[in-house]
Amino acid sequence: MKYDIAIIGGGPVGNYLANLLAREFEVVVVEARVSFGEKACTGIIGAESYEALKLPKVAVLNRLRGAVFYSKIQSFEIKRNSPQAYLVDRKALEKRLAERAVKKGAEYFMGTRFMGFRNGKAVLQRFNQQFEIEAQFYVGADGVRSRVAQEMGAKTKAEFLSGYEVEIVGEFERPDFVEVWVNKELNRDFFFWVAPVNESLARVGTFGSLDSLFRFLKMRMLKAGSIVEFKAGNVGLGVRKPWIKNNIAIVGDAALQIKPTTAGGIAYGMFCAHALAYSLINGRPADYENLCRDIRRQISFGMRVRKIFTGLDQEHIERIFEVLGSSEAVELIERTADFDDHAKTVKAIIRSPRLLAKLLKISPMLLRYLV
Repeated sequence: MKYDIAIIGGGPVGNYLANLLAREFEVVVVEARVSFGEKACTGIIGAESYEALKLPKVAVLNRLRGAVFYSKIQSFEIKRNSPQAYLVDRKALEKRLAERAVKKGAEYFMGTRFMGFRNGKAVLQRFNQQFEIEAQFYVGADGVRSRVAQEMGAKTKAEFLSGYEVEIVGEFERPDFVEVWVNKELNRDFFFWVAPVNESLARVGTFGSLDSLFRFLKMRMLKAGSIVEFKAGNVGLGVRKPWIKNNIAIVGDAALQIKPTTAGGIAYGMFCAHALAYSLINGRPADYENLCRDIRRQISFGMRVRKIFTGLDQEHIERIFEVLGSSEAVELIERTADFDDHAKTVKAIIRSPRLLAKLLKISPMLLRYLV
C-alpha cells in the first residue's frame, strides 16, 4: 500500500493534521488505540485558539472565564466577562476531527501499532498480523514516548513527569472558574488543578506522585469514593530535536510541543501542524521548524519559568502570592492574560517597575531567568 503521507498517531494533533492534508494528498492515519479519547488529558484549550483553529463546537463541555489561585494560606482570582478557555471532551474532539479527515479522503488504520521503519517503509502490526505501508513522507504524532522520534534519532534532555487525573463528583459552586492550587508541602513537582465540567463534576489532577493527588483530594474535601473516572499518563517538558529529518517529521507531543507552565499541548501541537501542512503543501518541508519558531520561543520561555518554580519553596510561593494577589498585579494580569501565551503576561509584570522590584526582593534569580 502506497500513500503520499502516513501520520503515525490519531490523537487530536494527528487527526487535525490529517484534516489539513487530506484534500491535497493521499493520507493514512495509523492509530494504536481501538477507539479515541483514552489518554489522560484535562482538555483545556484557550478560547481564542479554539476559535482560530476552527475546532468542533460539539466537543466543548464547559466555558471557563476565570481562575482562582490558591497557595497554602491565601488566594486571588483572575476573571474576565467572556470565556477565556474551553473544557473539551477529548473523545468527541478526536472522533469529530477523524470524521472530517475521512470525509476529505483520509484512510484510518485503528488498533494498528507502528513497529518501526524498514527499507523506507513503515512496519505495522494489527492484532497478530504484520504488514508494511510505503509513503513519500512520514509524520510522528504518536505522543511523548514517540516511536517515530526514536526511529529518526531525535534526542531530548526533557523532564518527564507522570500525571494523574480523576473525574470526581462533588460540589463546585463556580463551574466557570478553574482552581489552581500551589502547595509544595503536598507536591513539590507541580500544581494541582480542579477543572469543573459542571456544578457537580470536575477533573482534578497533578503531575508527580499519585499519593500527592489523594492527599490533595482529602485536603480539598473531595471523597476518593466519589471518583467516577481515573486516568494516568506522561508528559515531557523541554526540547526534542530535530523536528524534521529527511522525509520524517514529528509534531505535537511527539515533538514535545508542550507548554512547560501547564503541560498542555493541544493548541501548540495544532499550530505546529499548520506549519507542517503549509510546508508540505508548498513542497518545502524543511521550512517546518522555522515556521514554528514562535512556539519554540514559548517553550524556551516556559522552561525558564519552570526552572524558577522548581527552585522555590513554599515560603517563597507565599510571598509571590502576596505580590500577584495585589490589586495592581490582578488588574495587569486580567488585562494581558492569554491562555496560550503565558510569556505575554509574565513580560507585562516584569515591565512594571514596582511589581518587578517586589518580586526581586523575594528571589533575585527571577531577573536571571526572565529578563
